[in-house]
Amino acid sequence: VQLQASGGGLVQAGGSLRLSCAASGRTFGNSVMGWFRQAPGKEREWVAAISWSGTGTYYADSVRGRFTISRDNAKNMVYLQMNSLKPEDTAVYYCAARVGVISDYRIGTQYDYWGQGTQVTVSS
Repeated sequence: VQLQASGGGLVQAGGSLRLSCAASGRTFGNSVMGWFRQAPGKEREWVAAISWSGTGTYYADSVRGRFTISRDNAKNMVYLQMNSLKPEDTAVYYCAARVGVISDYRIGTQYDYWGQGTQVTVSS
């Protein structure tokens, strides 16, 4: 699976952005997908995850109620809709894929494939 993240940019606090992650490969439909982020000087942080079917969605406490993860298996796409953005959401955002079963979707080392990252900057 190859992943390509896009959709980042500069937005004012309170604004919205939608990140996209395009996946190639036949195993996308069998993959758990996650979004992570890393701010300068900080460790990588899990943001959200979605099951292969899309019926299960999971969020970090810091983004629950503001972010929505979704997927379109017909298009091999995963999305992260980010609303009510805050300056502390500023980071490089990465999509990741785990083919098959995953024991803990919050742990980055559980994922097999990573996209290149897209920068999100939220100004105050």
